[in-house]
Amino acid sequence: MSPSDDSRGPADGPERHPGSDAGRVADLIAESVGDAPPDEVPARLCEVVVRLLPLSGASASLRSDGVPMRLCASGERAGRLAEIQATLGDGPCVDAAQTGAPVLARDLTTGPDADRWPVFAQQAAAAGVRAVYALPLGSDAVCVGTLDLYRDSPGGLSGEELRTARLVAGVMTMALAALPHRPDDDRPDARSWLNGLATGHDQIHQAIGMIMAQLGVGSDEALARLRGDAFARSRTVQEAAQDVITHRQRLSPDD
Repeated sequence: MSPSDDSRGPADGPERHPGSDAGRVADLIAESVGDAPPDEVPARLCEVVVRLLPLSGASASLRSDGVPMRLCASGERAGRLAEIQATLGDGPCVDAAQTGAPVLARDLTTGPDADRWPVFAQQAAAAGVRAVYALPLGSDAVCVGTLDLYRDSPGGLSGEELRTARLVAGVMTMALAALPHRPDDDRPDARSWLNGLATGHDQIHQAIGMIMAQLGVGSDEALARLRGDAFARSRTVQEAAQDVITHRQRLSPDD
């Protein structure tokens, strides 16, 4: 869907959001992140983009083999929507990470968007989300993750609003590039900002390895089984992984 196709949603009207004023956008971003420690900048940007645009929430996830790693969210519902897509391995944000191009889902309740991701669309609608706009983070050559924007009414973003969303995604990309990937040698108590994310992700890989050994299947099949178990029990994929590695849940060949 091109930006011009997405410029006719209900957000286009007499009301002007801060996202329609480039100077105000820059000021709000600077105010929001100016005093933030580097590892808090992505979360601050999720909060500010919700102020700038007609959105109900925002989240950011890092691209990873198999399951995206949720980086931050503006609230509980946005975080839940990110987890649903990670669990299903499907949805606008997953597609944006795979293609490196924006994916703008105007209406998850009907039409082509609902048909494209039927299970995710149903769960998103049940959570009160009607539209999702997923923007890749990174460069034209490498996508490192996505900035995912959620709205509780169907429709698109205007051209100006989409430019604002792209600006926030660009700032978040720069913020991610500036974050340390290992502890500072001058600060022994400092830890990598990735440590917390990696812990949960390592549990998923550990669970996949256990399922491979138990069922004699490959990694892709093991991940599919883990996702299927999570979906069937209304768990996130990380919660299902924890159940596997703590032996609270054991998958059988018939699952």
